[in-house]
Amino acid sequence: MKRLFLGLPVIIISCHAFAHRQEKTHDSIPLKTLDSVTVTATWKQLTIKRLPDIQGGYIFGGKKTEVINMSQLPADISNKTGRQVFAKVPGIFVYDMDGAGNQINIAARGLDPHRGWEFNIRKDGIITNSDMYGYPASHFSMPLESIERIELVRGTGSLQYGAQFGGMLNYVTKQGDTARPFSFESINTVGSFNLVSSYNAIGGKAGKLRYYAYLYKKSRNGYRDNEHTNSQGEAIAVTYEPNKNFSIRVEWARSQYRYRIPGSLTDSMFNADPKQATRARNYFNPDIHVPSVTLHWQIATQTRLQLTSSAVLGKRSSVQFDKPANIRDTINAFTLQFNNRQVDIDRFNSYTTEWRLLHHYLLGNQTSSLAAGVQYMNNDLHRTQLGKGTTGGDYDLALVDPVWGRDVHLKTRNLAVFFENKFQLLPNLFVNAGARFETGKTDMSGTITYYPDNAIPLSIKHRFPLLGINASYNLKENMEVYAGWSQAFRPMLFKDLIPSSLFEKVDPDIEDARGYNAEAGFRGTWKFLRWDISGFLLQYNNRFGVLAETDNSGNFYTYRTNIGNSVTRGAEIFVQADWFLNKKVALSVFTSTAFIHARYGNATLKSGNANINIHGNKVESAPDIITRNGVTVRVSNLSFSVLYSYTGKTFADALNTVVPPANTGAVGLVPSYGILDLNASFRISKNLEAKMNVSNVTDKQYFTKRPTFYPGPGIWPSDGRNYGLTLGIHL
Repeated sequence: MKRLFLGLPVIIISCHAFAHRQEKTHDSIPLKTLDSVTVTATWKQLTIKRLPDIQGGYIFGGKKTEVINMSQLPADISNKTGRQVFAKVPGIFVYDMDGAGNQINIAARGLDPHRGWEFNIRKDGIITNSDMYGYPASHFSMPLESIERIELVRGTGSLQYGAQFGGMLNYVTKQGDTARPFSFESINTVGSFNLVSSYNAIGGKAGKLRYYAYLYKKSRNGYRDNEHTNSQGEAIAVTYEPNKNFSIRVEWARSQYRYRIPGSLTDSMFNADPKQATRARNYFNPDIHVPSVTLHWQIATQTRLQLTSSAVLGKRSSVQFDKPANIRDTINAFTLQFNNRQVDIDRFNSYTTEWRLLHHYLLGNQTSSLAAGVQYMNNDLHRTQLGKGTTGGDYDLALVDPVWGRDVHLKTRNLAVFFENKFQLLPNLFVNAGARFETGKTDMSGTITYYPDNAIPLSIKHRFPLLGINASYNLKENMEVYAGWSQAFRPMLFKDLIPSSLFEKVDPDIEDARGYNAEAGFRGTWKFLRWDISGFLLQYNNRFGVLAETDNSGNFYTYRTNIGNSVTRGAEIFVQADWFLNKKVALSVFTSTAFIHARYGNATLKSGNANINIHGNKVESAPDIITRNGVTVRVSNLSFSVLYSYTGKTFADALNTVVPPANTGAVGLVPSYGILDLNASFRISKNLEAKMNVSNVTDKQYFTKRPTFYPGPGIWPSDGRNYGLTLGIHL
């Protein structure tokens, strides 16, 4: 089976393939930029396409982009199974932190997948990263049942929305039926491990008002012992459109889940029983609110203005017996109680205001476009950690000692000015050039009980320009060659700045990570084929890490600083073939494959009490190959899909440790794994649809990563075989 599916890319790539090129207006200024419309056909699987050259206030032409159409997607939506959702996006590395899909943890091009924090993550264009400069992970976790499509822009498109190496990931929610005042949707799923989820939404349009709202609840045990999830989400959006040139949208969304964490395993534990748990009293609970106001104003026929004001508010709380996997959480022989747990709470207060302008103008006899704007962020991340919690077993954030081990604020104010211009040089050739200028300051203040008071506060300035250029040449109407280069940066995070003990110091001259993305590709359509084949290079300088040092007295200490650079090169290949066999039967076959070569260069890292040169070592969680290959057969209203996903082996640390330590399993080799999934759907009527999925058909026992921090060092097994049955009602 493995050889068959790994050979599939070679067979399909020898043909041709994907993408559609929008027809452009060249001789006049467009009257109005219209929203994109998704047109579906029963005999083609349009679950993936690319963004138009211009959409909203953004310029996407000449960049590698993907749009995932959720309505036709053969995937386990309730559990947010990443390898299925992003199956047709080549190179997406999925970190299965838990099988319930509480969080989507993905990365591309050799970056870190933890909560997607290498991406600029948005919902309907609104930033959901918890704190872009302190903790950029996105703890907001909307139900995928609420999503109409997922838009992904790779790193070369970063100038217009942020500076992230990974690019932008935008979840676009459903808008309800605008042809009538009321519509109702209910999507309900039951499945393995006592899974029960229910998504209920209403929407419609009455006069000049449009609205959409949903309620979501989910409960699930886990593949492993002691694992359980309770999650819920709510959202409401109201749009007022007094005329065709102006609209205002007010939205509030919330996500909350409580996850009982079963604990990490050592290698021997995993080999003996991957379903076992080492913890029963550990919990994680993010509760995040995302309010926003968005104004759209068509100032003139050729000029459009957008103003957005939003916030990410809430808490990320955990209570854990935070010890290595080999230390059992048992009754203390002296106290006859369990040991005290550790309480950690992050409080997010992140505010963003963004002004964006899109202007079309004539350059010669061609229409060119300018996208420009200003973004202001004002964030206050209040981190309280190392609190002494109770000895109980329930979710309880109470402290038995009111003093926190760490009580620190990280306050950031940042202003960014950006622009990008699309120069239409010829009817079939355009060049985009842009820049982003950021200036800001991050101040850290507070107390760390094990660290001298005079070592806090810490102040860091962010001042830098980012440049980028893209180009596109249309060979034919449906074939395009594109290329781009763009700079990126990543600020130092809270965890990079806070010393973990008295024997650790932070380099006062530590610098933000900087680098660039470069890519070139060929995409198009030809008869039954669609394709997007590209190569990329990602340069990542000033990576963060730890060195071993000694002071003037000869005392050993660890030193947090910039340890060196890395370079990732690779190819991303998507090819799909669709055949209409007769009026009722259609066949679709695809491959989505990435070859990745991620290596450290000019880098040094601490190992024990020594510093080791890691030049040439592999970057963590960067497999040499990720390939997903699938077949879908459609017969009238019935669809059946098979997906095989293969991910190559990876290392858990930059030292490329092969043999894991017996007591933790925190570092070492992560073996390759291949997973087979089945999905089927049947449209019973216009208003009723049933879906079934079987994930990990062969019951493969595997894991995707050995994290070194949250949720704890060691092995976190992924789910074995599991089932789901979904019924969707649309009224």
